[in-house]
Amino acid sequence: MKPQSSDKPSFAPGPVASFVRFVVFGGGVGVLGSFAVAVLAMAMPWGLSNAVVTVVSTVLCTELHARHTFGTKRGAGWREHWQSAGSAGVAYLATSLAMFVLHLVRSDPDMLTEQIVYLSASGLAGIGRFLMLRLYVFAGRRPPKSAAPTRPAQARVPVLAA
Repeated sequence: MKPQSSDKPSFAPGPVASFVRFVVFGGGVGVLGSFAVAVLAMAMPWGLSNAVVTVVSTVLCTELHARHTFGTKRGAGWREHWQSAGSAGVAYLATSLAMFVLHLVRSDPDMLTEQIVYLSASGLAGIGRFLMLRLYVFAGRRPPKSAAPTRPAQARVPVLAA
């Protein structure tokens, strides 16, 4: 049976499925990370706690995204980890800037307000990261959406000279 052009391999999810997986994995780790940042901030400066959580969650999420979100079915390589780290660095700057502005506006915000600001900034940065990871970092590792059918190799028949 000839594959149709609309058939997609099960290991290469489309953009909607990838985004849902990205939200589940990245969002889940992000929400857990937000609580970890708040707890760590009780023992160290907020910026340092955000940096620690960002590094750990980036490594974890890059592996989850490589294996499940973008359909590579294998772990991320060094290139993907570094590129993902670059996009996470931008996300770190966005969350830090958001928290810096919050503390400029309110000198002593409560934890709920900090969580709302942090998660909002993380959500916006996450959308940017999804686009970067899907369109650039993991784009070259996905197999083509449909493969052309291959013809069986023709048997070679020896030609005898007369």
